[in-house]
Amino acid sequence: MDNANSQTATHQVAEKAAMVTGAGSGIGRATTIALLRAGYRVAVAGRRRDALEETVALAGEAGKQALIVPTDVCDPEAIRALFAQTHAAFGRLDLLFNNAGIVRNGLLEELTLEQWQSVIATNLTAAFLCTQEAFKIMKAQQPQGGRIINNGSVSAQVPRPNSASYTATKHGITGLTRSTALDGRKYNIACGQIDIGNALTDNTAGMSHGALQADGSMREEPVMDVEHVAQSVLHIANLPLDANILFMTVMATKMPLVGRG
Repeated sequence: MDNANSQTATHQVAEKAAMVTGAGSGIGRATTIALLRAGYRVAVAGRRRDALEETVALAGEAGKQALIVPTDVCDPEAIRALFAQTHAAFGRLDLLFNNAGIVRNGLLEELTLEQWQSVIATNLTAAFLCTQEAFKIMKAQQPQGGRIINNGSVSAQVPRPNSASYTATKHGITGLTRSTALDGRKYNIACGQIDIGNALTDNTAGMSHGALQADGSMREEPVMDVEHVAQSVLHIANLPLDANILFMTVMATKMPLVGRG
């Protein structure tokens, strides 16, 4: 790419506004930093302001393009306020990364209703509510449209032992992704899903010491740098709206996914 084309591409990205939920740690943090450094303006959402501020600080100078909005995604009013603040600050929304999620593993027969409902609320209902709010902005703005990327996890494909609530939500995310991709066509809204396996974050750090397998054994599992996930999300984000990656799997090459279960 020559210098003139490079400057044009950078300017086009700099005009784009993105939002990342669950941005205070892990995949959300790495992706937020990648988007900021690529020139996006980013609304950074999560429960804890201090964690969000740390994410933005890690982006260096690029962090000046961030809007920090502490948000409990289990609260519909908080979600509406998040999108209202983002729209007021940026004037549009080009990208939503539905990333916020929690895990409550345990024996299926011993999961409490409260545990089940908390995972559903955070992992699935919040993604639906954020998608609704994104639609309202994206279909009304000019130029019309935008992109939504859902964090599906490889648990959207096959479960780990004792993960009924988490796996159910991630299978639900797949249905939400397909419906969003279909219903978004008329508004020039693209939707895709990234299924992530064994990215090294605080949540997966223990896998190198042993993870429960389907046969009941405990085995060490390989992990990959979370930066590979961030760059994969950035690749999808940078596609023109007439192209879409509906499903992408990014995983540690030797993790036991193929053949699992």
